[in-house]
Amino acid sequence: MINSLRLLNFKAFENQLIEFRGLTLLSGFNNTGKSSILQALLLLRQSYQHGMLQKDSLALNGDLVNIGTASDALCERAKEDYVGFEISTNSNGKGIWNFSSESANQEANVINITSKLVNDDIYQSSLFNDYFHYFYGERIGVLEKTAYLLFKHGNKPITIPKLSHSKAKSINLIDQVEAWMGEINPGIHIKVDSNPDTESLSLEYYYGDSNSPKRSSVGLGITYALPIVVAVLASQPGTLILIEHPEVFLHASFQAKISGLFALAANYGVQLIIETHSDHVLNGIRVAVHSGKISHEDIQLLHFQHKSKQNQDVIEVVSPRIDRNGRIDRWDDGFFDQWEETLIVLLEPAKP
Repeated sequence: MINSLRLLNFKAFENQLIEFRGLTLLSGFNNTGKSSILQALLLLRQSYQHGMLQKDSLALNGDLVNIGTASDALCERAKEDYVGFEISTNSNGKGIWNFSSESANQEANVINITSKLVNDDIYQSSLFNDYFHYFYGERIGVLEKTAYLLFKHGNKPITIPKLSHSKAKSINLIDQVEAWMGEINPGIHIKVDSNPDTESLSLEYYYGDSNSPKRSSVGLGITYALPIVVAVLASQPGTLILIEHPEVFLHASFQAKISGLFALAANYGVQLIIETHSDHVLNGIRVAVHSGKISHEDIQLLHFQHKSKQNQDVIEVVSPRIDRNGRIDRWDDGFFDQWEETLIVLLEPAKP
């Protein structure tokens, strides 16, 4: 699990330490630096996957993230000409990389390492290995991977039985996915169709006892939620999942329910870092804490906001506390300015 990330001279941050837990929620108004946290992690993974980090280079543009040029990566207020990242994990893995942004060609999309301190354990972490999923705002492009997961593992039991839905027909992945997706669209059945001529896989949706697949009638909520639900249910402990806006096209009730699934997964060893604007996602997590699905100590709330400092606009990151009852302290009013807060009636006492 990633314990912390420090950003040095990267985009909006001169020097910012971010601490993570099993389930970390990034919130705040637009243009406050939330996405920069995910981008920093993606930059390191992207560069490692392409073999560039090992060769002392950082790939600013690729299949996971596109930053632009070296000048786009460098904080405008930076006093030094480098961009730095520091990561620590719970297995004592540590990596420190400083990349020079001073170049004759400031339009370069690859920047080189000036110094690093890396132990071998860091590259064994989920940020760099195969136990990783990333879901950006537009999720149509990941449906092929979703189809592959269902094709390969659909008839196998899910790795973490505690994530099972009470109405599922079995513990197998496909039945669990259908049960969870049934919260959005009751009666849905999902099949993977294999086309040997093109060596491709496609997803087919059925309803009730119908043998005819429904394509045009499948809403965007199903299309956008399915990859996330499949990935979470197919994950094993130690997996890292980054999600941008899981609430997209989802009804408020399912936003809260899928948050309960996130909490359960985090409780059993899957690490999730989620960027959201949804009060229903937040409240779903609060209910999960209150009902004992996850300890409040495994939740990290990070709120990003603008603040004036020495006549400059800077980004401040605050960490509202959540207690064992799912209540959030309000010592920083800026956190609640973002939300159209939904009142939750918590009828049962919190579990000790």
